[in-house]
Amino acid sequence: MQAAPFTRQDFRAALGLFATGVTIVTARAADGTPVGLTANSFNSVSMAPPLVLWSLSLQAGSMPVFRGGSHYAIHILAAEQRELAERFATRGIDRFDGLDWSEGTGGIPLLEGAAAVLECHNRSRHEEGDHVIFVGEVEQCRYRPGASPLIFHGGRFYTELPL
Repeated sequence: MQAAPFTRQDFRAALGLFATGVTIVTARAADGTPVGLTANSFNSVSMAPPLVLWSLSLQAGSMPVFRGGSHYAIHILAAEQRELAERFATRGIDRFDGLDWSEGTGGIPLLEGAAAVLECHNRSRHEEGDHVIFVGEVEQCRYRPGASPLIFHGGRFYTELPL
């Protein structure tokens, strides 16, 4: 039996039913400019070696930085960081303007207050469909015990709710 056809909107709505965490991925351009974006396409891959993945649209303005860079940081956002998630999802602004951040491995920008931060070596890239899947080898890992995560579901932000 052949499945019924579906539209792009159907596919997007179906994917929206999968609740995800929210991350900000940061890197440094060759000229030293910090870059970053909000992403919910994040997943663990392996414990040994410690690998994670995330994906970025081929059309993203920051694609050359991430494709050519050696390191990036993945910030797993805490529940109270919704404004930061929205800021790094906004186009046409200086996302780092007025933010406190420090430098990590390879000069990558590290943001304050995240539930967890993974500093990664850009191990491999795989072009699939309209995205590039980045696999990072985690070189540094830190987290805030007990931090509540920021969650994205159905186009809206949530915090964890007890069952």
